[in-house]
Amino acid sequence: MSAELGIAAGVVDLVRRTAGPGAEAEVLVTRTDLALTRFANSFIHQNVSETGVSVHLRLHVDGRTATGSGSRVDADGLAALVERTRAAARLAPPDPAWPGLTAPTPVPSGPATDEATAFASPGERAERVRAFVDAVDGLEAAGYCRTAYRSGAFANSAGHTAAGSAAEAAMDGIARAGAADGVARLCADRLADLDGAALGAHAAAKARAAADPVELPPGHYEVVLEPAAVADLLQNLAWFGFNGKRYAERQSFAEPGTAQFDPLVTLVDDPLHAGTVPFDLEGTPRRALPLVEGGITGAVAYDRRGGAEAGSGSTGHGMPGSATFGPIPHNIRLLADPGVADAGTTVAAGPVSAGVTGAVGDPDTAALVAGMRRGLLVSDFWYTRVLDPKQLVVTGLTRNGVWLVEDGVPTRAVRDFRFTESYPRALGPGRVLGLGRAPVRQPGRVDGSWYEAPTLRLSSWHFTGGASG
Repeated sequence: MSAELGIAAGVVDLVRRTAGPGAEAEVLVTRTDLALTRFANSFIHQNVSETGVSVHLRLHVDGRTATGSGSRVDADGLAALVERTRAAARLAPPDPAWPGLTAPTPVPSGPATDEATAFASPGERAERVRAFVDAVDGLEAAGYCRTAYRSGAFANSAGHTAAGSAAEAAMDGIARAGAADGVARLCADRLADLDGAALGAHAAAKARAAADPVELPPGHYEVVLEPAAVADLLQNLAWFGFNGKRYAERQSFAEPGTAQFDPLVTLVDDPLHAGTVPFDLEGTPRRALPLVEGGITGAVAYDRRGGAEAGSGSTGHGMPGSATFGPIPHNIRLLADPGVADAGTTVAAGPVSAGVTGAVGDPDTAALVAGMRRGLLVSDFWYTRVLDPKQLVVTGLTRNGVWLVEDGVPTRAVRDFRFTESYPRALGPGRVLGLGRAPVRQPGRVDGSWYEAPTLRLSSWHFTGGASG
């Protein structure tokens, strides 16, 4: 038995002894080891690491429910956690919609945890940073390399137990040439799979290609979005669209069973595709959840309470805050198109200015750009905010490189735009003109989240403002 599972089982026993045989309890114990090496001006300026253990208790007693959490795992700390959660339950309103506990259920083991990544040294992360800095070849470089290890255990008074662990590594860096930036990001199960030199070279080529941008008028443009930009689409679709609580409150665009997306779009929340603890806050086993198949919306995410109310059961998305904000798919894959051009495809020949050739940094992007008569190649989105949650209209900015494409060739760098666009509409029937075949996993903004997508070509994207306003 792992240390975390021993703590979780011990808290359940303590609840039985102090709250009576009718009390229902579930306990999740997590240990997290996070380490970050940050660099700026091409030098490492920060190396930090932290290890934390948290205990989350949910208690249902006398028809009332309360939750509590803490970080003390000694006997006095656990006893205090149980007592204050019992006190909170006494003051809570009746909970007639209590969904009950997860029954004893087999839990998948998930991908193997890479020990070398879980406990990587600062020197091993610094090696990736050095390779990135060397590869930008004199440009300014900034970013981070991080590693994470998560170990969790669950127990409840219905006799269900689960345990698992996961490791992850990620690198996010920019290269700067004057006022122009290029970016490279990657998330992986193993630190060994992060090639700092390749990432640095990609970022540097993008930065050099983004020099001397021109300003274009706002309007609707055909676009090729690189994986960093596509990750923002997936994150907002997850948070505001495939969220079961928002769906139940009619604040989501999702209409299961309806062809809301282009047939090329297949989205799967697939936590076991990469390093993720294989069960959720409520002990429900995680599994692949098809959200969109061939353009048809298929499902939204539920925790136990939302799943019980919907009559469909939990999808394994119980998490801290799901009772308030709703359950969120955190590991979405936009499945690549195996029919796209071969990996050896290059940019179409044409009068490309010398400084713009690095705008296209991979065969996927080259293949999709080559098919555009006139449009924009976009590297990245940021500062995106939802204006209309029901239609998922989002406003935000481009960054880290935009290029005008004419007759399949990027001809000049373009100054950044503001956009306002409905994400589901942009991906709607007839609007997806192509997908790459090489998905790239991008680190998410929340611990343990990631989004995997290939390059994406869309028929229209609404840019509402240029660099001047």
